[in-house]
Amino acid sequence: MSIAARADIADSVPVSEEASVVRKVAWRLMPLVMVCYLFAFFDRINISFAKFQLQSDLGFSNTAYGLGASMFVVGYVIFEVPSNLFLYRVGARRWIARIMISWGIATALMIFVKSEWQFYALRFLIGTMEAGFAPGILYYLTLWFPASYRGRITSTLFVASAFSGIVGAPFSGMILTHLNGVANLAGWQWLFLAGGLPCLVLGALVLLYLDDSVEKAKWLKPSEKTLLASRISQQNRHVEEVSLLGALKTPGFLTLGLIYFLIQVGSYGLNFWGPDMIRTASGADAGTVGLLAAIPYICGAITMVLIGRLSDASGRRPSFVAGLVVAAAIGFFACGFFDRHIVPLMIALALVGSGVVASIPTFWTLPPKLMTGVGAAGGIALINTLGQFGGIVSPAMVGWIKDLTGSTTPALYVIAALCLVCGLILRFALPAQLWTSDRAA
Repeated sequence: MSIAARADIADSVPVSEEASVVRKVAWRLMPLVMVCYLFAFFDRINISFAKFQLQSDLGFSNTAYGLGASMFVVGYVIFEVPSNLFLYRVGARRWIARIMISWGIATALMIFVKSEWQFYALRFLIGTMEAGFAPGILYYLTLWFPASYRGRITSTLFVASAFSGIVGAPFSGMILTHLNGVANLAGWQWLFLAGGLPCLVLGALVLLYLDDSVEKAKWLKPSEKTLLASRISQQNRHVEEVSLLGALKTPGFLTLGLIYFLIQVGSYGLNFWGPDMIRTASGADAGTVGLLAAIPYICGAITMVLIGRLSDASGRRPSFVAGLVVAAAIGFFACGFFDRHIVPLMIALALVGSGVVASIPTFWTLPPKLMTGVGAAGGIALINTLGQFGGIVSPAMVGWIKDLTGSTTPALYVIAALCLVCGLILRFALPAQLWTSDRAA
């Protein structure tokens, strides 16, 4: 069917009928996808909660911890684009299942770490096995949902990452406190088992439950398939289908990579060092720190749902992302200023969570406005890869500065300044195409 014919079908369908089909797809796909994403994010932040016991038991310095945390991202970065290109070739269902099962095994193997080099090697392996998961899921959702719904859908997905912090923080605190020494395993070892083993089951569920495309969904009626495909095609008609090389040449592509790098510097600053700042300011035990560390993610979850709906309604998504990263910058400055005072520190961390956590899902509505096809699969992965360098720079930089100065405050000021730069780039350096409304498309 031609693009013009699909556009005619989409235009003739009532909005209520389209919304009903989108809801049906969302209820079918999103619960499992969100649980998978929750464990993916927990796999990234569990190292921050294990930090205190792991350093104490194994004698790692802050620099060694920061480097080990970064090695996850090194493996992820190296293999991310090839992973997403394989996903495009073999189908999302099989490839996402493979990713989950392999990273679950690698995460569980963390219980055997005894030395710094084993720590570095396994963190690298976990990143390698998980490579391509997040951009693969983001690309997968573009195959199922029209552009005008992606703000809400992407925000719904990323609620899982915030929920991972909300639930994962106190859950991690309980494991570290109550399972430490059970079966001759330290609390941090139980934490990695809890993060890895469930992924084996989830990988099997992905293989059995998800479909690769609208056309292969037996649970959709033929009329629903036609409607969904026509609406997606209509809203993509101004977006060029390009190769990965073509994506690199697309105006605004590398700018998005830079923006995501800066966002991730802030995100990893919160993920890896938030619990450490809370513990230093409060002197609380692991369980209490875990409960307090959930607060920024609760604020982020509320904000991302609200912003997802507002950005869908207005279509001017870069403005929302810019405002959120500026809010995160103010929060990081405040964290540095109140680093020894727990109440104002928690308020500052709540602002950081509202800004940096909520900015990510709205950001990910931007790349599909530039490209489709294999260019979108590889391009989304490459933008995520460029962004993940922030996950290498941020933990290692903060760890080095803390070892050098005895304080995280100077590093927090640097992160705040980078968030401000990010806001300026979003406001003044993006091509006009990214400012067009999806509704208008």
